[in-house]
Amino acid sequence: MNTLEIPRARPRAPAPGKSSPADAAPVTLRNLAYQGFRQQIIDARIRPGQFVSQRELVQLLEMPLAAVRELVPRLEAAGLIKAVPKRGLQIATVDMKLIRNAWQVRTMVEREAVIHFARTASAETIAQQIAAHEAILERALRPQPDEALERDSQAVDWGLHDLMVDSIGNEILSEIYRVNSLHVRLIRYDADSMRPVQVVPAMREHLEFLQALAAGDRDGALEFMMAHIEKSKRRVLAGMFQVDELPDAD
Repeated sequence: MNTLEIPRARPRAPAPGKSSPADAAPVTLRNLAYQGFRQQIIDARIRPGQFVSQRELVQLLEMPLAAVRELVPRLEAAGLIKAVPKRGLQIATVDMKLIRNAWQVRTMVEREAVIHFARTASAETIAQQIAAHEAILERALRPQPDEALERDSQAVDWGLHDLMVDSIGNEILSEIYRVNSLHVRLIRYDADSMRPVQVVPAMREHLEFLQALAAGDRDGALEFMMAHIEKSKRRVLAGMFQVDELPDAD
């Protein structure tokens, strides 16, 4: 049986000012275990299709067995793992159905989030987001990008999406989005060969969206973000099929 051979890591504390409705759950061992599992996916330490036992999760998350046992049903309900008889727990595998479902949920939630964010975001918030994205893009365009680029770009990239969804103020919706984003991250991990080249187009697409917002073009901003989500799916699929670019759909 394949086992996880990855470093243990405790859940990270949220950055100041970056808390969200979905992250504000009561501090219990089960919730700490869930946050730890979530961080393992974010850091790409847990692989799609990987088998792991409950005792391996205890070591990985540095949590007691009781907390892990309480965690497993939550992960199963979210579709992040499934129990396989005589083999243990399997991390969600990536297939076309998962990709279709994950991006459909993402599109539905983010369309509403963009519409709300366009109405409520302050000029200062938009300017801060533009500055953060421009800084990442500048680093990505250097002849030799720094080692922290991917980690920092993911924080800026997902930070914008999380910010928009959380701006709605609906804790249920934020939690649905957080769980779905873990599926998206697993899918992206499976297309690992494409990850380094995703930074530049993602930052440019985000900047198109943000600059439209700064100019007061709400309809244009929505169009840019929906196009970005579709392009991100196509980049992931191109990575999985190991092609430079997918042909346009008829």
